[in-house]
Amino acid sequence: MGFVSLTFMSEVSAQQAPEYTQYMYNTMSINPGYTGSTEGLNANLLYRSQWVGMDGAPKTGNFGIHGPLANQRMGLGLNVVSDKIGPSNDVSATANFSYNINISTEATLGLGINAGARVLNIDWSKGRYLDNNDVVIGQNLDNKFLPVVGAGAYLFTDRFYVGLSVPNFLRVDYYDDIQQSTVVDELHYYLIAGYVFDISENVKFKPSAMVKAVSGAPLAYDVSANFLFSEKFTVGAAYRWDDSVSGLVGFQITPSVFIGYSYDYTTSEFTKYNNGSHEAILRFQINKKGSNLKSPRFF
Repeated sequence: MGFVSLTFMSEVSAQQAPEYTQYMYNTMSINPGYTGSTEGLNANLLYRSQWVGMDGAPKTGNFGIHGPLANQRMGLGLNVVSDKIGPSNDVSATANFSYNINISTEATLGLGINAGARVLNIDWSKGRYLDNNDVVIGQNLDNKFLPVVGAGAYLFTDRFYVGLSVPNFLRVDYYDDIQQSTVVDELHYYLIAGYVFDISENVKFKPSAMVKAVSGAPLAYDVSANFLFSEKFTVGAAYRWDDSVSGLVGFQITPSVFIGYSYDYTTSEFTKYNNGSHEAILRFQINKKGSNLKSPRFF
């Protein structure tokens, strides 16, 4: 099946920003307020292959690393994303900074900003198109530099979190997989929340939710429910409104290393054209000497 198939799916929203099913383990990628909210140095490595079986479907790689400074009030981080879809290759790198304010003895508010750049390349020779005479086809983009500036707030305790963010305030160019052209990106607003409930001594219930708002598109809703057994093994399910259902599993290999996997099954008419989406994440936590490691990191 060629990349041209994407043009027939008129009810499918164009993908302007990378999509994550395991956002609860990759929070800094959408909210800089999360930066440095953990006890020590944290690093995430994520790979997502979306709409398997379709030529030109999105493939996303994400690397993030962050940690608190010595005074625990500020956090620094770096987030790098590679997003390939059809003829486009979009790479971004942002530096993240956050400042933590103690709201109470248990609650902390992280206020964060991120700044960096994206480099967008589009090679129109890759893929097949409905209208090969379109004047846009053939006008490649080579290393187009685009600035990135975003902000976010992240309120959290040991058991609860809620965050609101806009990862990029600047309306810059993106590749639109529906129109097969470059378009001006709209602002993306993210609202996330989660909680950890004790079901029993060895079982915890971790529901979470994300709402994404983009101008000109309907609200996108994600809800998930994960169960954590003996602080080692995680299993759960997720639902993306009018789009997909997902299964999630994870394992705390050591107190410092976590590995997770999710599979999305498309529930819309788009299921005729793909075999679902795969996403894997590897997360490391390195604590400072003398500190007590909280095992595992709940979020």
